[in-house]
Amino acid sequence: MTQPKATLCLWFDNEAEAAARFYAATFPDSHMGRVHRAPGDYPSGKAGDVLTVEFTICGLPCLGLNGGPAFPQTEAFSLQIATEDQAETDRLWDAIVGNGGRESACGWCKDRWGMNWQITPRTLTEALAAGGAEAARAFAAMMDMTRIDVAAIDAARRG
Repeated sequence: MTQPKATLCLWFDNEAEAAARFYAATFPDSHMGRVHRAPGDYPSGKAGDVLTVEFTICGLPCLGLNGGPAFPQTEAFSLQIATEDQAETDRLWDAIVGNGGRESACGWCKDRWGMNWQITPRTLTEALAAGGAEAARAFAAMMDMTRIDVAAIDAARRG
């Protein structure tokens, strides 16, 4: 298998394999790839420990690196997942938050490994792209939400 030209590398504190398995089981068009073990000792692990994990999230090639606690995830980086309806929004939100994650504002949540997610229904993205009063109403409605409520966004779009 040919390695993609670009791969998103995500830093974990020694739980890259567990995170990758969760992502592969949770998100559409996602799967686990190869698990690579360290050929020698390294700053946050020993020879034979899982060093990297190849996986795909929604078609995006990723590499999980067990780099240790030096660089925790922050809100400066997130993965945005476009959802088609409330059922998909709820399924993904509940999977992340219900597996040791926590809610944030405006459709953002954080998983148990510290990765930040934007679970964003397409209707919200479309409303914001429309601009003008429609975008302003949808934006104002979103600002009061944690999980995005598709019906409320659609109502705001209509005015």
